[in-house]
Amino acid sequence: MADLAALLELEVLDRDLFRAATDPTAATSRQSLYGGQVAAQALRAAAMTVPADRMPHSLHGYFLRPGQVDRPVLLHVDRDRDGGSFSARHVRAVQDGEVIFSMLASFHAPEEGVTLDAVPTRGGGDPEGLAIRPTPLSIDVREVTPTTIGGGQIRHSDRLWVRVDVPLADDPLVHARAVAYLSDLGSGFGQVDVEGLPAGGPSIDHAIWFHEPIRADDWLLLELWPLKAGNARGLYHGSVRDRSGALGAVFAQEMLLRHRLLPPPMLDRMAEYLGVARTE
Repeated sequence: MADLAALLELEVLDRDLFRAATDPTAATSRQSLYGGQVAAQALRAAAMTVPADRMPHSLHGYFLRPGQVDRPVLLHVDRDRDGGSFSARHVRAVQDGEVIFSMLASFHAPEEGVTLDAVPTRGGGDPEGLAIRPTPLSIDVREVTPTTIGGGQIRHSDRLWVRVDVPLADDPLVHARAVAYLSDLGSGFGQVDVEGLPAGGPSIDHAIWFHEPIRADDWLLLELWPLKAGNARGLYHGSVRDRSGALGAVFAQEMLLRHRLLPPPMLDRMAEYLGVARTE
């Protein structure tokens, strides 16, 4: 399993051109690149071109093609604007000459301001009392609402505790890109039981707004809730809080919801891997 901190570092090829590595274990556990990894690496590339005092406050990305797990990713950065307190960047993640992910990111120099947090939360109890969920990613996961498998679908958790499994540097940018990595977990429709509505699907686009600086190498509560489904698409919101309740980020994701029953052998393998019973 790759060290997440190392996985999210980049090789500088030229001004505004970077190369990202892939997880060497991913080829045996995934058919395509994990979307959170590409988003976090793109955020890292953008951050390497802005003044050091500016932290990411938002990103908006589109997943255009499945990424290949056994190929590096080239990241091209366009410096759209540097203002008095904001910097805007456009990043294209490319494999084999084709864009697999396109992202706009904005960075802001810290300012004083009044704080209001009206984002709903259900809480998650004590993560230490929950069972560890196996994962091929470089993180620890403990589910509040468990993933279940049945009816030809995998119903992923919509509330889970997550953390990076190695200590991270005391750099807010390191933790921000780790939050971006974690934000693509679970599904806002995983626990929705509506006849004919799929429980999940490929990500189409993803947006994150960063708020309080939080540490990603301690437990973070990821909460997801559905908003709207229709036209074979589903939109959900999510939030990331630390154990003290500080709101680190809010995000929105749209996913493709095409009804497709997974073959029983695939469901059996996933059930065995997660250690859960498969229901009919």
